[in-house]
Amino acid sequence: MEESIRNFAKQFSYIPEIINAHAFKNHGRFIIVGMGGSHLSADILKMARPEIPIYIHKDYGLPGFNTRELEKQTIILSSYSGNTEEVADSLTCALEKKLAVLIIAAGGTLLGRAKKYSLPYIQLPQTDIQPRMALGYSLRALLKAFGDEETLKKTEGLVETLHPDIFENGGKILAKKIQEKVPIIYSSGGNVAVALNWKIKFNETAKIPAFYNIFPELNHNEMTGFDTRESTRKLSEHFYFILLKDAGDHPQILKRMSVLEKLLKERGRPVEVLELAGDTIFKKIFTSLLLADWTAYYSARHYGIEPEQVPMVEEFKKLIK
Repeated sequence: MEESIRNFAKQFSYIPEIINAHAFKNHGRFIIVGMGGSHLSADILKMARPEIPIYIHKDYGLPGFNTRELEKQTIILSSYSGNTEEVADSLTCALEKKLAVLIIAAGGTLLGRAKKYSLPYIQLPQTDIQPRMALGYSLRALLKAFGDEETLKKTEGLVETLHPDIFENGGKILAKKIQEKVPIIYSSGGNVAVALNWKIKFNETAKIPAFYNIFPELNHNEMTGFDTRESTRKLSEHFYFILLKDAGDHPQILKRMSVLEKLLKERGRPVEVLELAGDTIFKKIFTSLLLADWTAYYSARHYGIEPEQVPMVEEFKKLIK
């Protein structure tokens, strides 16, 4: 895990290639099917490139669009391992309907089917890292699938400008602050992909509960659960709030964050405000996520947890076969 974090920027030197490109149909509108870490890069691109029509499907089968609508989309099946059950089922459904597909995987049965039936595919580098740590690879593969060569070229610069090591100490400090606490990550709706990634890194790396929500919706419901009284104080005393603040957010969102920070602190709840900063949207996203990686890593070390593997996920997969 530590090596995966330190080497993360190198992923942006990966040059994706569409194999069986003659069979690839780019409709300019995309349904991206993926579970867990394999849809996280799609979430990021939906945030960074909102002008690209992207629908993210995290389930079996296909979205409930009518056939005519499905035929206007390119179905991208994303699974780092290539063995994700839900994604394999979606591929079967897409082929039955003769829809335009493209597979993104490092190996597994999905890649095997692509090769057997001459389906278009992009093969991700075969490494030992977990899908949540392969965001650079999968993001660049998606950009290739979109035909967005300009952004693909721009992200290459992250190899030189993204420096994972400089966030290590900050992650170590934050991990110490949240010891014995349950992180709750809040962001604007525009940065929901970043908040979700933070949550997942705590879940999978540190093996601790973590939750996220977005402004302004949380001001209408969730925050009232922390308006503690003596009779409910014990229910919320173990939470630690992390607010992801972006100067580019709507002014009222920034005001809401400041007011909520004040209200939570008045009620004795610990709050950390983290500024999202960077001269490009991808720098802003990935510098925050590197801090999340280090925080989750040092949290795992605090609890004596192996940070890389996800044994409960593997156990669950065996039980549903």
